[in-house]
Amino acid sequence: MHECGSASNCPLPKGCEHCVNGSKMVLLITGRCRTGCFYCPISPEKMGRDVMFANERRISNLGEMIEEAESMDATGTGITGGDPLLEVERTVSAIRLLRERFGQGHHIHLYTSVIDAGAAGALWGAGLDEIRFHPPMSQWGEMGFGEVERIMSGTSLDVGIEVPAVPGQGEALERLVLSASEAGVGFVNINELEFSESNWNMMEDMGYRVKGDLSSAVAGSEELALGIMRRHPGCPVHFCSSAFKDGVQLRRRLIRRAGVVAMAHDIVTDDGTILKGVVYADDLDEAAAALARLRVPAGLMRVDRGMGRVEVAPWRLRRVSRRLPYSSYIVEEYPTFDRMEVERTPLAGMGRGKRA
Repeated sequence: MHECGSASNCPLPKGCEHCVNGSKMVLLITGRCRTGCFYCPISPEKMGRDVMFANERRISNLGEMIEEAESMDATGTGITGGDPLLEVERTVSAIRLLRERFGQGHHIHLYTSVIDAGAAGALWGAGLDEIRFHPPMSQWGEMGFGEVERIMSGTSLDVGIEVPAVPGQGEALERLVLSASEAGVGFVNINELEFSESNWNMMEDMGYRVKGDLSSAVAGSEELALGIMRRHPGCPVHFCSSAFKDGVQLRRRLIRRAGVVAMAHDIVTDDGTILKGVVYADDLDEAAAALARLRVPAGLMRVDRGMGRVEVAPWRLRRVSRRLPYSSYIVEEYPTFDRMEVERTPLAGMGRGKRA
């Protein structure tokens, strides 16, 4: 067993290593997909839509993808969807651009439900390192691996299978694991089934229960995966728990990105969020001048016109807020591109400036 319930009876796939370290960028190349899995957790803003996201940032071009990778000092990229193979040319361009910018040391893996030797060869030629196939659930119990074997023999790609542990599908999942192992597939990643905003209806439709009050995992999914691993210790299986994704992978990625984007006057928390002192005012230059008169050094504040505020070292703003005629706060936010706010705490002050 590993952290937060994750488990493996084989070496972690290279793509997973970068994910565990929090150094993998997630590139959604398109939200379009033809498979239509009922358990798909992709968000409504992405599902079925031809949009691109790099981590939480919606992007309009691949240059912005590079910006996002640089902002977290990414050592690898996971290309996902939807299905990236519905936009093969765009996917090939993204792989080439990542390879040109970051070199051979940048690991690139991809998720798809399309098993096609020609497409896989094109991706490999562009610089892809690892491919993970997600066969539709209807194929799990009787999947043929001839095309997968052609891909393994015709390229140097690391090839794996990645599917969720769906309660009620244990027999089919077990046959899939055994067939993959017999075919020489490098690994089978089994993910704990989770509910989300977009697939919540499956809970009632399929009679599923939530694993716990603080969990988004489906009850019985973990037991199903671990049972298969115990019965077949020779099969290369890695189980990734819901708690591991949220408690380890995401947290480490946030911490990594915060270390790159945080300003000298910010505080990075143990969870990877950023604490900022924030002053709102109608005239930001006037507010900055008022802070300077209170002996706040220029290096401990900056005017952020895009956000319409003056950012100040939180420890200094606490000391001077009573003497400011503006609304002042300590704000906790994610280090992501959208800078989503977690919490704000008002500070004492006269508060005549505008509020956000």
